[in-house]
Amino acid sequence: MAVQAFTVYDMLVAGASQYRDAPALIQGPRQWSFRQLRQRVDALAGGLAALGLAKGDRVCILAQNDAAYVDLYGACARQGIIAYPINWRLTAPEVERVVERAGPKMLVADASTLPVVAEWPRQGRAITHWYQFGEGPAQGFHSFSGLYREDGPPPAPDVSGDDPFAVISTAAVDVIPRGAVLTHTNVITASLAARVAIGLTAADRYLLALPLFHVAALGNLLTHMHVGGASVLVARFDGEEAVRLIDAHGITHLSDFPPILANVLDAAQKLNSTLSSLKYVSGLDAPATIQRLHEQTQAQFLTGFGQSETSGFVTIQRVQEKPGAAGKPVSVCQVRLVDDDDRDVPVGSPGEIVVRGPIVFQGYFGQPEETAHTHRHGWHHTGDVGRFDADGWLYYVKRKPEKELIKPGGENVYPAEVESVIVQMEGVSGACVYGIPDARWGEAIKAVVEVHSAGRYTAQQVSDFVGTRIARFKRPSSVVFTEALPRGADGSVDRDAVKSRWGETP
Repeated sequence: MAVQAFTVYDMLVAGASQYRDAPALIQGPRQWSFRQLRQRVDALAGGLAALGLAKGDRVCILAQNDAAYVDLYGACARQGIIAYPINWRLTAPEVERVVERAGPKMLVADASTLPVVAEWPRQGRAITHWYQFGEGPAQGFHSFSGLYREDGPPPAPDVSGDDPFAVISTAAVDVIPRGAVLTHTNVITASLAARVAIGLTAADRYLLALPLFHVAALGNLLTHMHVGGASVLVARFDGEEAVRLIDAHGITHLSDFPPILANVLDAAQKLNSTLSSLKYVSGLDAPATIQRLHEQTQAQFLTGFGQSETSGFVTIQRVQEKPGAAGKPVSVCQVRLVDDDDRDVPVGSPGEIVVRGPIVFQGYFGQPEETAHTHRHGWHHTGDVGRFDADGWLYYVKRKPEKELIKPGGENVYPAEVESVIVQMEGVSGACVYGIPDARWGEAIKAVVEVHSAGRYTAQQVSDFVGTRIARFKRPSSVVFTEALPRGADGSVDRDAVKSRWGETP
């Protein structure tokens, strides 16, 4: 092993040595210290090795948050196995497409996701090992708790910082969600950058309420472990439970995508809580919700620009420093704004945000051509447009047309994926889907549907049809009908004309 090697597992080993009996992870009434977490990770690594899982193999995880999920990330890191978490909100066909791309040796589910995969072990699928978190595994699955071995960990393989640690699925540009391969160096560097930008210490506690398939949840978990702080884990977010946990554990840090923060503030008022321990809320939200946070608590809202492909934030700031901006670049990357020919644009002019540095992902799993295009000329092309002011503050402008993205509640939805479903409806000859502002979710999905028979469908029928084929968060909340969509000379839908005519209202 190279003397420069430092992995996520090495970070856990260092934490066990430095922070010892301090709490690392809390779930309900249970608590694990940094030493206990390392012991659990080592015991699980023994079980994975005994199954024959080796460096480079993939383990897909389709489950809600659990301490065992964290153990699995750590054990995979130790053995050089690649963790491939899957969004549990996807439909069965969507999950199937992700698994097909991942090609895992093992799939781990929980009781909440069994309806999606319960029959898979009996269908002769090319997955060797089937395991389930929790007690009483379903037929065809084994109890995950049985993997922990107490006879000492196996020899650790040679794992370097440049080896893949996890694959985080991004939006389905080409129907199947692309998998951003994050290396050990990627996530460790990002954790150090977040530590400095936010000002985290061992005294901080993080509410791990975002799902662990999300880069923000995974990144913040690792950041707090890196500084010796504790993470309080919940299976899935609930506003009132979040308030009770914040007060009970003195939680200082919360991640946010609409409507998380609004729900927490509403619940705090209902429960007569001042959220006195809360110091930091990081993520994205509407200005009015951020203002509520600043008026009702002592916490500061931090926002910025980032992607799964950049292991988290590229730029970050406290909102009150420069309202409307997305911050300045973190210290571990370079950021440029370029035109379509990759030439720098003048200050104040919009350009594509391109990034270079150790936080940039290794590539898209199993997609070398897409990786090469995204990383062309030695820079990661984000597909997002921004502008710099004279003082170096980045302002987010929009997505590039070919990578137009809608983010309802922090999830990624590509219009083309929704459009491809809508046009499967009989009599529908075209569709244009785009994002509109939404007070609760930040952004909502609007669909303009071309159908020649007036009154053939209702908006609800279109939304329901989408919800039966892809994840429910991808359903349009607003649907309008037209006999003819505006089109260009080549017959393609003129998206700008559609937006101009039908606007940003429901």
